[in-house]
Formats: sequence, C-alpha cells, structure tokens
Amino acid sequence: MIKKHYEFSYWLRVTHWIRVVAIIVLTVSGFYIASPFITPASGGEPTNFMNALFRSWHIIFGFLLIAVTIGKFYLFIFDKQSQVERKSFWDFINPKTWIQQIGYYLLVSKHPHTKGAYNPLQFLAYAGIYISLVMISLTGLILYVNVYHDGMGGLLYDVMRNFEAILGGLAWVRQLHHIFMWIFIIFLPIHVYLVIFNSVYGKHGDVDSIVSGYKWVKEKE
Repeated sequence: MIKKHYEFSYWLRVTHWIRVVAIIVLTVSGFYIASPFITPASGGEPTNFMNALFRSWHIIFGFLLIAVTIGKFYLFIFDKQSQVERKSFWDFINPKTWIQQIGYYLLVSKHPHTKGAYNPLQFLAYAGIYISLVMISLTGLILYVNVYHDGMGGLLYDVMRNFEAILGGLAWVRQLHHIFMWIFIIFLPIHVYLVIFNSVYGKHGDVDSIVSGYKWVKEKE
C-alpha cells in the first residue's frame, strides 16, 4: 500500500525555487558582464546604460542568493521539518546504501531504503553545491567591494580584502568565481535528469515533492 508522506517544508521549497531563479539570472547577467553580447540601441545620448543594468540585476540577485543560502543553512540546522534532510548523513556514510544506490541507477537492483530525504549520491552532490554556493558568494562579495566602497561595500571592505589575499589576489578571485559558475551550469541538467529518473522509475513523486512537499512511499517502509 502506498501513502502520501510530507517530505519538504514550505520554506524549504520556497528557498529552492528562489535559488533556481537567482542562479539563472546570475548566470545570464554574469556572462554579459564578462563579455557583453547585446549592443544597446544608439540614440545619440548616453542614456542607455546596458552594462549598468545587467550589473544592477547581478548585484540584486547576488545578494538574494546569499540571503536564501543563509536561510537554507538555518533551516537545515534548526528546522524541525528539515530533520529528514539531516538524517541523510547516515545514509551517506553507509557503504551498503552506496552499493544499492549505484545498482539502482544501473538498473540492476532496487532503490535502497533510506533514512533521510536524499540518497548518498544526492547528498554528496548537494554538499558540493552548497560549498560552491558559499565560494561563489564569497568571491562575488570580494569583487563587489572592489567596485562599491560605500554602504555594504564599505562595511565588508576590510574583511573581503583579507579573503582576497587568502585566495591569491583579485585576478584569481575572478577565475574562481567563473569556475564555480560552471559547476552550477554542469550540475543543473544532471540534477534535473536524475530527479525525473527517480520520479518516473521509482514512482515516488520526486518532481512533485519540491512543488507540493509530498512524496509517495510504501506503507511498510
């Protein structure tokens, strides 16, 4: 018998979709800032500041991404509903679960019974993504304070300059920022494919769960 199970809380789902939108906007605007691919219409007056527009959107969604990332870390540590995510760590360190999970993706075994929301491969991938989120946010702030010296830029200037030195200088910070962007670009299609695979092959409603919050599980589990 299959029953509906509440897997993901409201705020976890909201922060997930905000991150999706923010990463898409940041990727497009980041590519433009690095190499402008749109030429503004020439009207004879210097009033069409296309580069400034893309930079403003990049900054807005950059701080939005930082905010929801901090919020996500808070939920993971303190939210009662996020306990199911924390339990995934025990599946991650279980060799038997790893073997069963790899066999499942190779279509030679059943999906292992997991204690948490994520299987070991998912947990490893998400851990890498959140490390990347921290690094792309840190390098983004370093680049920000080198351009904007008042307000938030002034407040963070000294701290970020120290991190700039630790990371090897501004040129290397730019390279790191670009590298971590590509991690997200590569991760996204793989993530979508595996979620759909689990949803269709496993029939647990993985795609639905990040919208409705509910998954379908066998009652005996």
